[in-house]
Amino acid sequence: MVPLNYWYVMCEAAEISKRPFARIILGLPLVAFRTPSGEAVVLEDFCPHRGLPLSKGKVEGDAIRCGYHGMLVGRDGACRSMPGQPHIGRLKGVRSFPVIEKFGYVWIWGGEPERADADRMPRLPWGPGTGWTYGGGVYHIPCNYQLLIDNLMDLTHETYVHPDSIGQKEIDDAKPEVGVEGDEVFVKRWMLGIKPPPFWADMIRTSEPCDRWQICRFVPPTSVLIDVGVAIAGSGAPDGDRARGITGLVVDLITPETETSCWYFWGMARNFHIEDAALTEQIRKNQGAVFSEDEVVLAAQQQNLLSHPDRRLVSLDIDRGGSQVRKVIARLAAAEAVQEPPAPRAAP
Repeated sequence: MVPLNYWYVMCEAAEISKRPFARIILGLPLVAFRTPSGEAVVLEDFCPHRGLPLSKGKVEGDAIRCGYHGMLVGRDGACRSMPGQPHIGRLKGVRSFPVIEKFGYVWIWGGEPERADADRMPRLPWGPGTGWTYGGGVYHIPCNYQLLIDNLMDLTHETYVHPDSIGQKEIDDAKPEVGVEGDEVFVKRWMLGIKPPPFWADMIRTSEPCDRWQICRFVPPTSVLIDVGVAIAGSGAPDGDRARGITGLVVDLITPETETSCWYFWGMARNFHIEDAALTEQIRKNQGAVFSEDEVVLAAQQQNLLSHPDRRLVSLDIDRGGSQVRKVIARLAAAEAVQEPPAPRAAP
């Protein structure tokens, strides 16, 4: 269950070249490649002749030739030629996907091509002249994408899964505020006058008590953006003055692969020390280690749920953010499934 008429990350831009690149997205086997001009093309990974994955073939200009009998499929998915078969115009081709390359990623439109809208790309802050920089990576997580969203919308797990980096007991004591605005869900948590955990203490470089915030925002279809940071205690951060603090945006772009797996494109954007490439790499490495701890938990959780399909899980107050997200996703997916009623037949 996932809404399709949205942009989803297929891969990092550097992963696509003039050689076929295969990946399953939204349950669909896809193949991507670059044309001679550098444009990214994404097609259904299926030769319409005998069904061999097109990713087993070779790229020729802005087309790909099947490695079985040589059918040439163009960037639009149409069959262009077939050895020994001069008349193939009537053959049905394969599905092609609208593509946008932005923020260092290749995005595909998962639904109806005619509804693809560049204005519906997520709003991310980094890029030349923005005053923000970014570093991140990608994990393949063997769990349903909604389990990962649950994890990101309920950060109380940090105390127990990440005790040596970003976790601290004060998280348990700070009651989260949950809200829904349109199709977005927010979970806000403030910890005032606390000693920052190791990760943030290294970043802010002070021994003074700090105010810490975590503001999780779910953005359809499957992304979670987390406004995080610390500021000198009492300097006005809860009222919007972060001048004596540092701010980051934890970026979680999630693309479902199958019912029990997803692609997790993660990273952190920040507006402090943006020219420090070594710091970017340090944060990327440390953040990757934190997320690898989540990966272990999520994989074990998914396996245990599959082993106990009849068990019902308990929902607590801390799960309200994730529960609201599931309601939004279900509503958006259901709305797409509604079909227009057939036109009335004319009277005989």
